[in-house]
Amino acid sequence: MRLIVMGQQAFGKDVLAKLLDAGTDEVVAVYCEPDKDGKPVDPIKAFAQEQGLPVHQPANFDDQSTLDTLAGHNADLMVMAFVNVFVPEAARDTPTHGSICFHPSLLPKYRGPSAVNWPIIMGDTVSGFSWFYPSDGLDEGDCLMQWECEIGPDDTVIDLYFKKIYQPAVESVLDVVDHYRTGTPPRIVADESQASYERRCTARHAKIEWNRPVGQVYNLIRGTNPAPGAYTTFNGAKLGIFDVARVPGDGISSRVRAITDDGIEVQCVGGRVLLKRVRPDGGDKVPATDWAQSVGLKPGDEFGT
Repeated sequence: MRLIVMGQQAFGKDVLAKLLDAGTDEVVAVYCEPDKDGKPVDPIKAFAQEQGLPVHQPANFDDQSTLDTLAGHNADLMVMAFVNVFVPEAARDTPTHGSICFHPSLLPKYRGPSAVNWPIIMGDTVSGFSWFYPSDGLDEGDCLMQWECEIGPDDTVIDLYFKKIYQPAVESVLDVVDHYRTGTPPRIVADESQASYERRCTARHAKIEWNRPVGQVYNLIRGTNPAPGAYTTFNGAKLGIFDVARVPGDGISSRVRAITDDGIEVQCVGGRVLLKRVRPDGGDKVPATDWAQSVGLKPGDEFGT
């Protein structure tokens, strides 16, 4: 089959590499986002150029010349591996078999750009990825394939995405294309009663409210680690919170209850969060105990001030 690969960053590059290594299909072109001033070249673009593949970087697909260029590749299928640019129906349907798109959640749950963060923040115990038939809606459409994995009680974004989802997702592209090659791509109808849309997880969502149940606080911190990074304040200065653990203990929420060699114990409702690694505003990540000593933090002090 003749394939167009559209994607970005490491995931797009690795999907492209997987298809080229398999050698079963011919990649006729690569599409990625336009270059950004002051930013490194997208890895998928650099890799495609090394392989001598045509690379296109349209900002959109609104004009006929862009659509004509796409059609000129006479592709059978367009594989969309992490795409931020909106791709309208006229472009998606240009290949003989249309397009198939990757999303790092079990659709229709967690449609949107931060699909790895939100399941952790919400306390879910299962996530995974989907290959779906894209429409004009945000991550809408029936699925061709889904794969699921456990979200461990201490998993961060790195654990869930890079250690669990990433490699199986890259390898799955061969199965996806094989479904088209054999002419039997399945269609899993989306259960819209389970659908959810979540906005991009930003610093606005990552501010810690220590007077909430300890599970909610802990899930927010690990669901934003490493990005966008949970944070609190102390004496008016912002403090990023990264590596943490749950520990038992009672007391008044929002208060520092203990400072040990292991870190800082902060009381929430129903338990404590042990802060192991923090980042002062404008500084580097440091052991929490070192930071506590540097600012004179003591038991009884309150975060969020």
